[in-house]
Amino acid sequence: MAKLMTGNEAIARGAFEAGVKIGVGYPGTPSTEILENFARYPGVYAQWSPNEKVALEVGIGASLAGARTLVTMKHVGVNVAADTLLTLSYTGVNAGLVLVSADDPGLHSSQNEQDNRYYGKLAKIPVLEPSDSEEARKFVKLAYELSEEFDTPVILRTTTRIAHTHTLVIEEEPREVSLKPYVKNPQKYVMVPGNARLRHQVVEERRQKLLEYAEITPLNRIEEGTGDVGFITSGISYQYVKEAFPGSPVLKLGLTWPLPEKLILKFAEKVKTIIVVEELEPYIEEHVRALGLKVVGKEIIPRTGELNHYIVQRAVLKYLGEEIADSLENLDLPQRPPVMCPGCPHRPVFYILSELKLTVTGDIGCYTLGVMPPLGAIDTTVCMGAGIGMALGMEKANPDFSGKTVAVIGDSTFLHSGITPLIDMVYNGGKGTILILDNRTTAMTGHQPHPATGKTLMGEPAPQVDFEALARALGVKRVTTVDPFDLQQLRAVITEEVAAGEVSVVVVRRECALLPNQTREPLTVISEKCTGCQRCLKLGCPAIAIKDKKASIDPLLCNGCGVCAQVCKFSAIIKGGDSLG
Repeated sequence: MAKLMTGNEAIARGAFEAGVKIGVGYPGTPSTEILENFARYPGVYAQWSPNEKVALEVGIGASLAGARTLVTMKHVGVNVAADTLLTLSYTGVNAGLVLVSADDPGLHSSQNEQDNRYYGKLAKIPVLEPSDSEEARKFVKLAYELSEEFDTPVILRTTTRIAHTHTLVIEEEPREVSLKPYVKNPQKYVMVPGNARLRHQVVEERRQKLLEYAEITPLNRIEEGTGDVGFITSGISYQYVKEAFPGSPVLKLGLTWPLPEKLILKFAEKVKTIIVVEELEPYIEEHVRALGLKVVGKEIIPRTGELNHYIVQRAVLKYLGEEIADSLENLDLPQRPPVMCPGCPHRPVFYILSELKLTVTGDIGCYTLGVMPPLGAIDTTVCMGAGIGMALGMEKANPDFSGKTVAVIGDSTFLHSGITPLIDMVYNGGKGTILILDNRTTAMTGHQPHPATGKTLMGEPAPQVDFEALARALGVKRVTTVDPFDLQQLRAVITEEVAAGEVSVVVVRRECALLPNQTREPLTVISEKCTGCQRCLKLGCPAIAIKDKKASIDPLLCNGCGVCAQVCKFSAIIKGGDSLG
């Protein structure tokens, strides 16, 4: 039976059909929904780990114990897991292990646009790239066969467009796969130098076998067509080529490491002009050029951002000197910048930080939106957990930053990679202030639980990390908890802590406005008292607007947090309207 599924749903389905018993990951757009869907199937276990490195290591353990295992993460998460991944290539697996790397061309929700196909080349492990949801389902199942046949982890590389678009999927019955017995084998699994040297030779032998497989696998195929121009492509870019040039010859690559050199040369004999269409880096193009073939690629196809069939069509037609038709892509559509939700507990934090004119080293989460006007409070954001270490580095390099710098990090991000830099700050005599923005969830990726929420991905109760106790255990003497909706207290605490002259941690605790079971009472503006000063607009709340030179609050958007009422100097904002559940 055919069903519409997103790529992420299809990956979960394929894993279930392949007999996968263990799913592990860390939430990260565009990969998050894979494990959420996988966890709904019977007879499986799924969990969120504190970070991607830990997730992969749990996955390795499950594989060695004999269970087929799925490990999921977004593209930058593979950076976190890379230490583990590259040595896993040496040890190989017991039961099949597939790592999903969900790349994000166009940076819909990411800090960079890296192309993780290069991890396959670096680690010398197979990379599969599906071009729709049905291929995602099938490729996952095949990936486990390859993993066990070649004794290797396998990367399934998707992108945002594959992850989140719906195409038809044909469901099949799940396969029952028994646990494989574990056999103690230190020469294979203990990577001391003597063993690792021998395993590197095994990796090279496997590479040769995979090269032979790449030439015969149906994952790579030539689609005959008319004309002298042929396209080499993979993943979602294949769909753009087929839509833009439906009758042209195409070499579709489903296995992009290793690449099939003989098949590429065979395809080259069929056409006069080869155009490589791929998102981001010239990964395939570089390999084709290395074979001595003349090829057109990134000189016409953008190296940044997402592609679509309009971009591909216009680029190719322009290169060929053919007429370019107008398209919807020419429309100058209005931009819709991201914004914190009404009632977001992060908003008052950045309002105060901006008011105090502090240097703020930020981190990855909803709160990164504190950089947007009118708040404009964040100075830096690099990667998960970076803000604390950066604050220490600024202070050590220039004493002028001491007492004027705070690091801001979310609860899930702190557990991901904020603990070790806090240890660094304590150990090396830092004087910075760290704000842990505890909104009781991993909000940005869709409200996943984490080790401080008291619940697991499977919905089971779990111990909760106590941030205050943890900070004290790490050697922080000044630890404070504050409600961000109490502006007066929030301002006083931050002012006191940054002036303290030693490491301090402020846990800013208030649950995310989008979590369920919250009663809200919208606020309203007393028009007669409003002077039109627009001070309330400095909060950047989408529920507040100016109408007829007076502030106005949309009751359908207002969450009732009351922060704007505290900001107003004329008592013009009060609770009002019906309470809404």
